[in-house]
Amino acid sequence: MHQILSAIIALSLFSAIVVNSPLVVSEPGANPKDPAREDLTRVEYPSLAQGGWVPRFILPQETLESLYGDDWVTVARYNRVDRRHVYPGMTIKEPVDMAAAREYTPLPAFYEPAKGHEKYILINITEQWLGAYEFGELQFSMPAATGKKGKETPAGSYRVSARHRNHTSSLYQTDSGEEQYPMDNAVRFHIDENAIAYWIHARDLPGRPASHGCVGLFDEAMQKRVYGVPTAPVLLDSEKLYEWAVGEEEYEDDIGEQEELEEGPVVEIIGDNPVYLPFPVKN
Repeated sequence: MHQILSAIIALSLFSAIVVNSPLVVSEPGANPKDPAREDLTRVEYPSLAQGGWVPRFILPQETLESLYGDDWVTVARYNRVDRRHVYPGMTIKEPVDMAAAREYTPLPAFYEPAKGHEKYILINITEQWLGAYEFGELQFSMPAATGKKGKETPAGSYRVSARHRNHTSSLYQTDSGEEQYPMDNAVRFHIDENAIAYWIHARDLPGRPASHGCVGLFDEAMQKRVYGVPTAPVLLDSEKLYEWAVGEEEYEDDIGEQEELEEGPVVEIIGDNPVYLPFPVKN
């Protein structure tokens, strides 16, 4: 009996160590601190407030691809989340009407303030979404991750003033601490009074505001290079916006270094961070 009790105690201690001190890995997994309990249904977007979705708890061995096939991209965009941040144990929004979800965007097809501009970028913080307009007409739109609480992306009207395809953060490193955080396809739109620059760039999208003030877009090619996953990058929104806004069709040859630009597209940022709904009351 004493030996059995000792084994149970040892197993309990080992389990506590594993749970409380997880290793940093590249594969999809929970944030060890789990500040939002990884329930994306709690992030309230006005465009989805009337329903159109049901909660989907991710079971062991399930992935976006195994659940939704080719529509995994639709569900990822709908949730403003990348594949690396979807893992067993979390909850996402599952669209009820997948055909409608494929066409989903919370931004207007025509935006009056943009009608006099050849290129105009609208970022809605409340919806965590970015739109690219030409003379007021929406050309394409995409999910975004703006600044988290206390590091909110500043609302206002700005203009793109620099590009840097191979930009990296001067302040932050990757989880491993081995390199500066990558900011591929970076488009600068603001420098504040403290000389802090704000960029639109490639980053991880966890389904909610997460940055230190910049605006992040899908880029699985960057994730593969830094984390090793996914093996076959599909979501490349930061590259798409970069080419449209500051690519070689608009400016001279891009040599990959930081370049100051003149008369870049207008960047308008509106709204406040989305509301986090309270946890359901358990009976």
